[in-house]
Amino acid sequence: MSLAAAVGFLSVAFGAFAAHGVPDPYAKGLLEIGSRYAFMHALATVACAVFMQLGAARARHAPALFLPGVMIFSGSLVAMAFGAPRWLGAITPLGGLLFLGGWAVLAWSAAAIDRPRA
Repeated sequence: MSLAAAVGFLSVAFGAFAAHGVPDPYAKGLLEIGSRYAFMHALATVACAVFMQLGAARARHAPALFLPGVMIFSGSLVAMAFGAPRWLGAITPLGGLLFLGGWAVLAWSAAAIDRPRA
C-alpha cells in the first residue's frame, strides 16, 4: 500500500508538471500518458487490497506486476520526457505487458469472489 501511495503521489506530481511546467508538446504528452497509467495502476493496487478482503486471496499477486509495470512503462515515458534517448521507448511495451498480466491475475482472483456461497 505504501508503494501504491508513492506511485499515486508521483503520478499527480508528473501530471501537474506536464500541465504547468512543460512547454514541449511531445514531452507533455509523454508525461500525461505516463502519469495517467501510473495513477490507474496505483488505484488498481489499492483495489487488490479490497479484493483480498472480499476473499480473493490471489489478488495479492497483481501488485507484483502492476508496480514494476509502472516503473517500466511510466518510468520510461517520464525519462524520455526529461531528455532520455528515444530508444528507451523500446522497453515501454514490457511495462504494458506487466499491466496486462496484473489485470489477468486480478480477473483470475475475482473468480473466488464471484462464486456463490452455500
